[in-house]
This record gives sequence, C-alpha cells and structure tokens, in this order.
Amino acid sequence: MPILELPRQPPGDPDCRLGCKKKRNVSPEQETKVSSGSAQGVPQGGWPGGTPTTDPIPASQARVGEYYWGYASGVIAAKVPGWGEFALAELTQPFDKSDISYFLPLMDHTERRLGFRPRFGAFDMAFEAHYVYDFFHEVGGFAAIRLSKRGDNTRRFDAAGLPLCAAGLAMPLKYTYTCRTAEVHHQRGRYVCPLLHPEPTGQVCPIDHKNSKKGGCLVTMPTSTGARIRYQLDRDTDQFKDIYKQRTATERINSQAKELGIERPRLRNGQAIANQNTLIYVLINLRALHRVRRKKAARNSTV
Repeated sequence: MPILELPRQPPGDPDCRLGCKKKRNVSPEQETKVSSGSAQGVPQGGWPGGTPTTDPIPASQARVGEYYWGYASGVIAAKVPGWGEFALAELTQPFDKSDISYFLPLMDHTERRLGFRPRFGAFDMAFEAHYVYDFFHEVGGFAAIRLSKRGDNTRRFDAAGLPLCAAGLAMPLKYTYTCRTAEVHHQRGRYVCPLLHPEPTGQVCPIDHKNSKKGGCLVTMPTSTGARIRYQLDRDTDQFKDIYKQRTATERINSQAKELGIERPRLRNGQAIANQNTLIYVLINLRALHRVRRKKAARNSTV
C-alpha cells in the first residue's frame, strides 16, 4: 500500500504556501490528445465531455494537478483607448489563496486610486460571485463574466425577485440565514413551494414535479441582487462583448510581468516577494508612460 507524504513547509521560506496551479483529471497522454484536437480544452476537475467510457486508465496514473510552494499575484488592468494598458492595482498572496479572494482588496485599491468606483469590469469565471455582480450593479454598470456551467443556469425570477419553480410559480421566502463558510459572509434565503407554504393551498402541482410529494421544490441562494444578475445578465449584447474583450488587457500585463521574472523570484519571504512584484508592475507602467510621452511628442511634431 503506497504511503503518502504530507506536504512539508520549505525551510527557507516560512511564508509560502502550497497551491494548485492547474487542476485536471487526465493523463499526460490524454492531455496531449485533447490540447491538439479540442478547441475547448479540458474542463477544470474533469475529463473533456464528461467521464470517459472507453480506454480507461487507473486513477494512480491520472494527472490531477500541478502543485507549487509559493505565491500568486493578482492585478487589475485598465485599457485607455489610443494610449495603452496600465496596471491599476496589484496584490500578492500565498499560493493557497483562492482567485476570488483577490477581488475585494484589489477593487478597494482601484477605487481609492481612481477616486471613484468603475462601472464595468471584465473577469474570468473564477470571479462569478454574487458580490462581484453587486459591486458594479450598485453604480449602474455590470461585471462582464461568462456564465459557468455549475448548477442550474436556467433559473428565472418574477418581478419581485422571487425565483420561479419549474412550473413557473414564484417561490416565497421561508427564512434567511448568514452563510459564514464562504469567502465573504452573506445572507442566504430558503425559497419554498408556493402550493405548500406559508399554508397548503390544496392545489396540485401543474407539472406533477417529482418533489411535489416530498415537501415541494426548494431553492437556496443569496438574497442579494447580484445573485439574480448572474442569471439575468444579457451576455449577447454588443456592450457585454466589447467589455469582456478588454479582459485580455490583464493577460498582456501578466505576460510582461512574466518576462520580467515574476514567476521565478529568488527571494525567500512573503514581504520581499510582494515588494518585488510591486516594482515589476511599476516598471510596466513606467514603460507604458514612456510610450505615451513618445506618442504625444510624435503628435506635437506633426502639428
């Protein structure tokens, strides 16, 4: 029977943590086939298209992830049309922190530096949280995030914001509670069958749903507006598509940071790593500023 060795803290760096960079349940051979033959790649935590029904491999041979001791850096970038792309805020954390844990600190830094809250933001699906949608909705904008495939993405709501059951009936709120296990503590609501609560109506479920004889349908979700926006946001509009495209600005900033050595630091404590990362982003902005000044000078010389 194999013996698993527990992770050991590197003695030279007491601040770093073990985290997963890539996570997939696929062998290197299968990964090669997928990456060369599928435009969608491998979904996180599973096989492409679901569990394989042919050519199975032992679990001991499956590649489940790439784990590293270290840190991760998050950045908020802004694109100024005609001038360039700039880093507005950055944050370095130990590598075991989730992607969503970067959102509130980074947006706090961004808001303070801009002097106002931006109306729009573009993020990948790791940031698909109700409070991310709330953050931009509160100032009349929205968060451009693709809808992930988790849970039921067909949920609908009535004009009052109550979720509709499969039969199209508004489900009343039975009670609320505070969720303290999520990244951000928030209020969640338990919505129940309108034919049984608050009092049984004696009516039969119009679609004879399988739950109708088991206490009725039940929905548990955050009570915030952002929880509904996730389902109601129109992702087919030109405005959504134009804003979502700007997400690549962060990728280009990350590419520059990588060229400056952010992935392979030679320092060995959290504060030193954070300071070095800050300097890398400052250098990226200085280079962008240099390009702006050069462009202005070129324009002035032609006048």
